[in-house]
Amino acid sequence: MIEDTIGKLEAKIQSAESIKEDRRRELAQLLGTLKTEVAELSKTHVEQAQSIAGFTEVSTHEAIRTEPNPRLLKLSLEGLGSSVDKLEKSHPRLVQIVNAISNTLSNLGI
Repeated sequence: MIEDTIGKLEAKIQSAESIKEDRRRELAQLLGTLKTEVAELSKTHVEQAQSIAGFTEVSTHEAIRTEPNPRLLKLSLEGLGSSVDKLEKSHPRLVQIVNAISNTLSNLGI
């Protein structure tokens, strides 16, 4: 399920006309790394991995909408950030990737 969610996100990003090519490549690379990190996390923390994938999906949706709603984007990014709380020591790479995705998506919404 988690891999399906991230796979759908990758497809959405590739087809989003509102994203410049360099940002599209950057997001695709980040999502590829996220997929690996979340798959590892899901071996021991299924619910947290699902939350991360879900909030990534919602955040991406809000960032690439034809008419983005800055408030909804902010809320979804806060949820994404909260989904990795308390994982910094055990999964620092995952937290780093989520932060990079959040920053990239936030910049898309500008």
